[in-house]
Amino acid sequence: MSLATTPSYLSPAPAPEAERAPEIAVTIPCYNEAATIAQVIADFRAALPGATIYVFDNNSTDGTADIAARAGAVVRREFRQGKGHVVRRIFADVDADIYVMADGDATYDAAMAPTLVELLQRNHVDMVVGTRADVTRDAGREGHAFGNRIFNGLYHRIFGREFSDIFSGYRVFSRRFVKSFPAVSGGFEIETEMSVHASQLGIPCLERPTRYGVRPEDSASKLRTFRDGFRILGMFAMLTKETRPALFFGTIGAAFMLLAALISAPLMVTWVETGLVPRFPTAILATGLVIVGVMSVFSGLILDSLARRVTWAPSAPSVQWAPPAHRVRPASWICNWTATAMGSPTGSRSAWAPIPTQRRASPPMRTRTAWPTPSRAWPVWPVPLDPWVPPVRW
Repeated sequence: MSLATTPSYLSPAPAPEAERAPEIAVTIPCYNEAATIAQVIADFRAALPGATIYVFDNNSTDGTADIAARAGAVVRREFRQGKGHVVRRIFADVDADIYVMADGDATYDAAMAPTLVELLQRNHVDMVVGTRADVTRDAGREGHAFGNRIFNGLYHRIFGREFSDIFSGYRVFSRRFVKSFPAVSGGFEIETEMSVHASQLGIPCLERPTRYGVRPEDSASKLRTFRDGFRILGMFAMLTKETRPALFFGTIGAAFMLLAALISAPLMVTWVETGLVPRFPTAILATGLVIVGVMSVFSGLILDSLARRVTWAPSAPSVQWAPPAHRVRPASWICNWTATAMGSPTGSRSAWAPIPTQRRASPPMRTRTAWPTPSRAWPVWPVPLDPWVPPVRW
């Protein structure tokens, strides 16, 4: 080595590489949106020129997938009917750094996508919701605005006031949120599940009002007022049971005890006046309702305590234990013998991997493992003997 050579530790550090631009994916779940999907793709391509646009078709019968492919989008298909299934497939299949999700009905303002993406990056949050302006006053159909007010108010009372529009389908996600979201919904209640998931885990989120347009005349809404309303209400109940069991079971218990009080009130009046209980079946029913109500309340308290417990604890580090060389039985004869019995072209020890290091959390046991026999499909390496067991002479 020449004296003029500069040691490696004195060499200047290499220049840091330029920061890679985040990969953005625009995902559009669609079902019979042939009238608007081409316009939606064009609007998002103009708003986010470097993004990849994915259209996930959900059994459309009007040629939505073909129109999206001709417009330059990457078309995927989900055969299970329902927006929740489509969103689950989107989160599983698409690989990106930032995800923009919008509906294919041309009601969301694609020009706001860069603003939502910038909010996500600049504030280091995991979800930005593009809330629909005036949606609680005019949701495009009679009854939908009233339903939005009811469900948003119910959400605020149960889960908190983090979101003002829980049904908005215009959202921007980080990769961390997408790959950790445990979706269970199958329909339009998927947005509610996202909001509850973020609220209960304290995931940092932001909201930004956006313009909410009206569907074109030749485009029909897929939302069914009563059917989807009851499904969303059922999702509220399920999520309340899972995240706030004390409130859920406490409400059920209180209802049982209130019913018991109502049916037992005439009995109490009769007993005070006459000292007799004339209707024993009613008294037994009231007693049973009180018992069930009390059990429900205490079940909710127990489940709430279990839900609040920290169930994860760091395990003790595993101990690397390698046996001494003089305690290991010679394996060369075993390898040659087993390889010959199995018909291997070579019987040399080089044909097999060396003895692996064993990972143990406790001292070795005072047992021996059976030697490999020709009937085994793969040779088993011998286990080292314990220090107090004398080695076998060969």
